[in-house]
Amino acid sequence: MNEIGKLLSTIIAEDRVKTRLIDLVSYASDAGFYYLRPKAVVQPISINEIVSLFGFSQQHQIPITFRSAGTSLSGQSVSDGILVDLSQYWNLVRVENGGDQVRVHPGVTGSVVNSELKKYSKKIGPDPASINSAMMGGIISNNASGMCCGVSKNSYHTLKFIKFVLPNGKQYTTEQPLDYNRFQDECPEIFEGLVSLKNQIISNQEIFNLIRSKYKTKNTVGYSVNAFIDYEHPLDILAHVLVGAEGTLGFIAEAVMNTVPDYPLKTTALLYFPNIFAACNAILPLTISGAEAVELMDRASLRSVEDIKGVPSILKSLPADAAALLVEYQDHSQAALDAKSDQFLAVADQLELLLVPEFTNDPIEQAFLWKIRKGMFPSVGSVRASGTTVILEDIAVPVAELGNAILDLQSLFAKYDYENAIIFGHAKDGNIHFVVTQSFDTPAEITRYDNFLKEVVFLVTEKYKGALKAEHGTGRNMAPFVATEWGDGIYQVMKSLKHLIDPSNLLNPGVIINEDKSGHIKNLKDLPQVEEEVDKCMECGFCEYKCPSRNITLTPRRRIVVRRELLKLKRNNEKLSYKTLLDEYQYDGLDTCAVDGLCATACPVDINTGSLVKRLRRENHSKFANGLALTIAKNFGTVTSVVKFGINMASGINSVFGANAMTNLTKGFKKVIPAVPLWSNQIKPTHSYSQYQHKLTAASAPSVVYYPTCISRTMGGTLEGQKNIIETFIAVSTKAGIDFKIPDNIAGTCCGQIFSSKGFNDALRFTVNDTVSKLWEWSGHGKSPIVLDITSCTYTLQECRPSLTDENKKKFDALTIIDSVDYILDYLLPNATILKRKEKIALHPVCSLQKMGLEGKFVKIANQLAIEVMMPVHAGCCGMAGDRGFLFPELTASATFPEANEVKKEKYDGYYSSGKTCEIAMSEAVGKNYESIVYMLNECI
Repeated sequence: MNEIGKLLSTIIAEDRVKTRLIDLVSYASDAGFYYLRPKAVVQPISINEIVSLFGFSQQHQIPITFRSAGTSLSGQSVSDGILVDLSQYWNLVRVENGGDQVRVHPGVTGSVVNSELKKYSKKIGPDPASINSAMMGGIISNNASGMCCGVSKNSYHTLKFIKFVLPNGKQYTTEQPLDYNRFQDECPEIFEGLVSLKNQIISNQEIFNLIRSKYKTKNTVGYSVNAFIDYEHPLDILAHVLVGAEGTLGFIAEAVMNTVPDYPLKTTALLYFPNIFAACNAILPLTISGAEAVELMDRASLRSVEDIKGVPSILKSLPADAAALLVEYQDHSQAALDAKSDQFLAVADQLELLLVPEFTNDPIEQAFLWKIRKGMFPSVGSVRASGTTVILEDIAVPVAELGNAILDLQSLFAKYDYENAIIFGHAKDGNIHFVVTQSFDTPAEITRYDNFLKEVVFLVTEKYKGALKAEHGTGRNMAPFVATEWGDGIYQVMKSLKHLIDPSNLLNPGVIINEDKSGHIKNLKDLPQVEEEVDKCMECGFCEYKCPSRNITLTPRRRIVVRRELLKLKRNNEKLSYKTLLDEYQYDGLDTCAVDGLCATACPVDINTGSLVKRLRRENHSKFANGLALTIAKNFGTVTSVVKFGINMASGINSVFGANAMTNLTKGFKKVIPAVPLWSNQIKPTHSYSQYQHKLTAASAPSVVYYPTCISRTMGGTLEGQKNIIETFIAVSTKAGIDFKIPDNIAGTCCGQIFSSKGFNDALRFTVNDTVSKLWEWSGHGKSPIVLDITSCTYTLQECRPSLTDENKKKFDALTIIDSVDYILDYLLPNATILKRKEKIALHPVCSLQKMGLEGKFVKIANQLAIEVMMPVHAGCCGMAGDRGFLFPELTASATFPEANEVKKEKYDGYYSSGKTCEIAMSEAVGKNYESIVYMLNECI
């Protein structure tokens, strides 16, 4: 631990003070294009610790920056001082007043808040595209808005109460009337200073009018000086100035937000126009008719998504200057919805539409239209050259000038050779985003960006009198231009405000107020080409909320940031730092990665960091280790017999010496030999299944071939006296009258997951080729579908094609491999009689269900078999990853903690999933028996 870390550990527990090289490096990047390596990263758990941090900062003159999700795009959440990570311990969300308000802490994501509000048909006002990842600390501190938010529903206008801590250590809440007097008594200088600034604004009609005018449209440049006009009491003024202050004036500990309706009914259309001006002419009638969203897309942005599977074919044939509007109406009733869209359609023939508008009420079709719109940013990111970063800027201009502004921007793209640049945005707000790709590896490239940005600044502020930042926050990249937009009078008010609250300039310095006119081109992020799997990474952080190791070691983004830093250290011949970082990466980056691949489902450019980790594991294997893995694969039948024998022995030890004997024994061994797997009492022996096996021939193909996975064959037991999974599978098939058969030569077969996750490619290839050859014979050369009883094994087999020989690829393509979830919903339930339903159950969807798109089927099954089904808001990867949980139990403990806490709040009649090892992890975490949903089916039919 470095010297600052040692000092910090006197006020914050040592395990929450991070100063290892890997911690400092991995937190040095956020979603923006700036890089600052902190001196320490701390994770406070209370307001008292925040107060102590402010005192520490003042005493040692070390800057502080607060970060929640780090998805900010303008450099607001990086620091070369102390970085305060709020993502782990500040996650309270509580719905109040029947859904009219919601109380939040800074570390809870916007999507989780909306999940809690959904049952009340409410949501928070801000709806940024990053809402699944963005946390409330950033949403409030950046005054976030979004696609349907406009000006009236942003963070500033939906804030009801706020609790905050000032740099002087004083804390206040607008929820307590007594705090208004206390603020005046304890902070008289700040109190009077705010009064003085208010009087300056009120007494200057020009400044007053400018503020009132600029906040009629989206604007997040500088501080929210509209608070001086909107509120009278200095505490209310300060509370609202904190919204959008980007963590430069204080710490927001808690907020109560007013909610807005979450309309259940929507109708959506994609409208095509011959040019930008024709599209802009439709904005006003759409707005008047009550459209919630009017999203503008230029021709380049439409071209960037025209190859996405399923997009309308017209995209490829649109004229060179064409544009489109994605329009959506929302309401509580179909009649009200139709009235809105009809009002627009009544004037549509007066507009220059290329096609007659076609609105859809189908949620699937609507989701796809939004996928087109949201796919534009990542589409540019996925095709950019390695070593370049994606810069997403957002400006706002008067709606009447929108078409002209877009043409001017397109001219600048051409002038500065931004060939892949696209424009899209929230048209009814005059808010447009533009995306360019840019490297910062040479002085010439930095100069190109600098000159381009200065021309954009002139265009927006001088020609169109607009806002340089509409919703992404000022950050570092627009801080030097705040005075350019607002003028010296208001800029001096903002400077005075910063000095009044933070006179030492220790709170996120360089953000919003920055006297360095070149600040926007300093501390730029270098994105060197590292490896194929991750070079497309934009470091946006969208993946992080999906990662099971996020609260214990690294996230996918941080794993990639470290890989890039390793390359830079190697390139600069910094041997000691390189070795230190590489050694730390073994546990943080490789050992505790679950390689579940859920990060890819949230990644805008489909990066699966698990693929990188698998390759790195593969490269770390010795020739002996690869040979041993191949030997195990070739003798897998013997290996499973040994494992079954070991499980029987372990169960015997528990029965003789007590239920926890094996757990205690393996814990002891693990202290001496860390590689020893930890025993779980959820592991039970499996009875013999040989009496159920049938020989198969191609001529007598059954309805399905049931292929019990090796996990089910070795540890598929559950509660004492209950049938194992194989027996239960047979029971439900028999009840439904499905003609199934179990092959008689499955003992040595496996899906290959155990070798795939560890990077043993030779063993994987042997295993899947052997298994696919047998599946071909068992299925009667593809005539019968093959069903597996563990979802992760199903997924592994379905994805094994790249490892097959050419001959087996042909066989594989003719096979139908389905999961137990498919089997239950599509084969069993249609032929079964439901005799009873469970009252209330909890589900755990395994990662593979999400990746296979079967989560909806899983829930549909549960809804047929239970009256009330609880799908946890925090459901995610349990971190088990086959055997990771046995080798690194701390990973599963961390990964399951949020979901387990949620589930433990109530009691349920059953706990169900679709994968044995995941069921083990959840059973350990919740203290209840999780089992396959096949068991519930057996009880109910």
